[in-house]
Amino acid sequence: MGDLNNKTGIGNLDDPRLPYDYASREYGTVPLDTSRREPFQWVSEVAYKNVHRIVARGYDTTELMEEGYGVVDLLFVDFQSRIPLEEETKMLNYVMILALEDGLSMPAAISRLVAQSKTFLTQACGASILAFGHAYGAYSSFGNRLLTYMKRGRDQGMSEAEIARQIVEENLHDESLGVSALMLKDPAAKRMFARAEALGVAGEYVSLMKEVVIAAQNKGTSSVDLDMLGAIGATMMDLGFTPEATWAILAVTRSFAAGAHFIEEVEREDYVRTGQHLTPKEDYDGPEDRPVPSLAQRKTDVKAAQTTNLSDWKEEFERRKQISGSGFAIVEEIEDPSEKTGIKRVGR
Repeated sequence: MGDLNNKTGIGNLDDPRLPYDYASREYGTVPLDTSRREPFQWVSEVAYKNVHRIVARGYDTTELMEEGYGVVDLLFVDFQSRIPLEEETKMLNYVMILALEDGLSMPAAISRLVAQSKTFLTQACGASILAFGHAYGAYSSFGNRLLTYMKRGRDQGMSEAEIARQIVEENLHDESLGVSALMLKDPAAKRMFARAEALGVAGEYVSLMKEVVIAAQNKGTSSVDLDMLGAIGATMMDLGFTPEATWAILAVTRSFAAGAHFIEEVEREDYVRTGQHLTPKEDYDGPEDRPVPSLAQRKTDVKAAQTTNLSDWKEEFERRKQISGSGFAIVEEIEDPSEKTGIKRVGR
């Protein structure tokens, strides 16, 4: 590149009207202009890394490992900036083991479906985590509700039982209540509370959820009991984790199992290529085969989507609700999604 100045300009690049001499322009990285403002730089309270060490919340991670601390301990360091008690480590380990595998659940099924398209394992695990909606693992909405009602109740001098009754009165049929008919025959949720109490880490949220269960059983017309959302959510909050941290930890925990399901799918089944799968008519329950009208027939036989009066509109709307896949039968949520998760603002 030393002879660039000896070459004639290309096109109009040697035009004297240019604001700079193109042939003598700088090559490589141009230094940042700091005369007007300091350049943007990410900063973090969580961790830093150099060639010698990785430090999380002030703790050298190599030293943590050499001392005998494990992954579960580092979750407390990352999310709470503290070394946990041995009993807290045991409790979080208990929670994560129960949450890690759920058989052929929706996240596992999604991981397997993605695996069939010959993609990467990380993409399949990411897809499985995206299955954690408000009906499946709604730790954020569950936990923020407890925080809101607990604070309000304390400000008003209410007892735990009174707070629980208010929660149930206003949220009995919410899928993120933490009480449902899901665990009537499965003792896992109750065992989790028993384990937390045995380890001495059960606190105000486990206690409140017990009252919520009682209130829901007294209020409802069908049998309900503590479910895993309520058990895990309350236990994690008593361990000091926020609802958002709980959701993050448990979603990633489930991704470990999703990875195993991905690998099994790849090892046991063939990949599915575009167009390979046929969809026989036996799997179809829509309208029968019908002739396509001619363009001339369309002018007289085809019906417009718009209606001109309320009775026709109502009749047409009810008809469309019977068309699966049209979206007309879906009850739209008009609330702000952030209110559903319980997050009211971002940042401080």
